[in-house]
Amino acid sequence: MRVALVISYNGTHFFGSQIQTQTQHTIVGQLTKVLLKLGMDSKVIASGRTDKGVHATGQVCHIDLPEFWTDTHKLKRVLNEMLPSSIHVRSVKATHSEFHARYSAQKRIYRYIIKESESNPFQSDFITYLETVNFQEIQENIKLFCGEHDFEFFMKTGSDIKTTRRVIYKAFAYKYKGFIVLNFEANGFLRSQIRLMVGALLALNTVKIDEKLNCKINHKLKPAPPNGLYLAKIKY
Repeated sequence: MRVALVISYNGTHFFGSQIQTQTQHTIVGQLTKVLLKLGMDSKVIASGRTDKGVHATGQVCHIDLPEFWTDTHKLKRVLNEMLPSSIHVRSVKATHSEFHARYSAQKRIYRYIIKESESNPFQSDFITYLETVNFQEIQENIKLFCGEHDFEFFMKTGSDIKTTRRVIYKAFAYKYKGFIVLNFEANGFLRSQIRLMVGALLALNTVKIDEKLNCKINHKLKPAPPNGLYLAKIKY
């Protein structure tokens, strides 16, 4: 039986979500380790990878359960008992055999959270603190990302991809309880694309977004810190 797992995690002390040969200390690595202890050697397939230090509230994975595991409610409980407290399985639901966490996904939603103030040690792992933020400029310029563009200048190298073109359906900024939230919804994202887009928005005095889009001018760009970024939801 194939099941879809919706998980949330604090990515602060993990080396990203993707399984790695040199360490088990990744999100998928920890999940795989626990599944093996439960007698399951099914490969864990995630909807996409998140970088080191990036969090998730709605990451989706799929696994194929052996015949002796039929109780999804029990599996959820057991996984949460065995996984580190920084990883939480929100749901385990049976799905059809053709479901694929990555390739069946239609849209991906990420949020980036900023606060304009001095750093708070109790929240600094989860929010990007900045001394000053020009919210009005960000709110206006973030709209430039909407539509289909070539994002080659908004990615890190090392990705196995066929094209650097992506469609961003929504890109907007809003304030919520003292925080600035940047919301991005697209059919997919390139490696570190969102952190580089946020970095461009935070460097509007030196970077012109419309010039970097579609590979016009490759301005030097520093990615925004990972701690403010969240994989929020996957739409199927």
